Amino acid sequence: MPDLFSPFTLKGVTLRNRIAMSPMTMYRSTDGTMDDFHVSYLGARAAGGFGLVFPEQIAITPDGRTSTSCAGIWDDSQIEGHKRVTDIIKSFGGVPAIQLGHTGRKGSEVPKYKTIDGYPGGAQLPPDHPQGWTCRAPSAIPYGGDHSFEVHELTVEEIADLMQSYADAARRAAEAGYQWLEMHYAHGYLGASFFSPLANQRTDQYGGSLENRARFHLEALDAVREVWPEEFPLTMRLGADDLHPDGTQFDDSVTAIGWMAEHGLDLADISLGFNTDDMRENVMDKPGFMLSRATRVKREIGIPVATSWNLGVPGMADKVIRDELIDLVLLGRPALANPHWPVWAARELGHETPFELVCDDWRWWLENFRGHDDSIGLPPAKVVADREENAA
Repeated sequence: MPDLFSPFTLKGVTLRNRIAMSPMTMYRSTDGTMDDFHVSYLGARAAGGFGLVFPEQIAITPDGRTSTSCAGIWDDSQIEGHKRVTDIIKSFGGVPAIQLGHTGRKGSEVPKYKTIDGYPGGAQLPPDHPQGWTCRAPSAIPYGGDHSFEVHELTVEEIADLMQSYADAARRAAEAGYQWLEMHYAHGYLGASFFSPLANQRTDQYGGSLENRARFHLEALDAVREVWPEEFPLTMRLGADDLHPDGTQFDDSVTAIGWMAEHGLDLADISLGFNTDDMRENVMDKPGFMLSRATRVKREIGIPVATSWNLGVPGMADKVIRDELIDLVLLGRPALANPHWPVWAARELGHETPFELVCDDWRWWLENFRGHDDSIGLPPAKVVADREENAA
């Protein structure tokens, strides 16, 4: 039976545990490049024991970014920064992963924590703003709310160009040293919007039927599969449900994931579509609310699955692996809050050697230096405290 700390092998890659750092947008890039911030921030998570480490979503084109402060890999000059990141992650025993994507009609944003020329964080900048642009989408339908500027409907020729951009980005990712590639087709970004009837009202081969709305996914998988090394996993984060009667329906997603598996998809990372703010079910505050959907994909399609969303309690994360509901736990905010979350979880769960998750020099000091256990810099392990209380 696997547990949270069991190795996980997919294709030619073995992770030291089932804990992955989920991509988190950090707004710390200049001209799409990765720099010292990313090296230190991502290296710390690998040093803290995460088995798989993602930077943020990496844009395949300049207009695929969320903001002008977001990272990309659309140019060969950006490879060097990414290689620094992959080198540091590998040096601490983690596997470096990249998430390729295009934000579509959710781009041209103000970074969440800023205000620019009166536009608040998260709002969309107008196309004529120096830090804005005209967003592209499957149909000329703005997202709505504070993302209501006119968008450009992609032509068939432009879609073909995007397929080439995915392939070129994947080639650069391999050259930079990434060993796991995920495509971001969730959260209202371009791939997710092609799949959702709320955003895609095309009448050509990319719209209408389920087969047509999945065509963008399948063609992108084919393009990346051509250049991405066969021994490395190719996965996709999927907006599997819009929680809206007129949007993406989960039953359709299950069918489409089956087609994707036939096109080389190695693992499905199940998330929400977020193609509208008008979601008819309030799920965001529920622990592990995507688990039932991910488990159904695992059971019916027969490929490994992962999910995120409210899985940061160690006991729950361990249980969903032990029960074989999913194969990987993806942690976003918990990874930001605690770069040593895996070590903390190992202590909480009574792992015999929790400090084996850090590099050997740190491990020696943590296991051998005499001192007061609770003053080591981590909270007292609950399982140890319970054991001592019961013994008393």
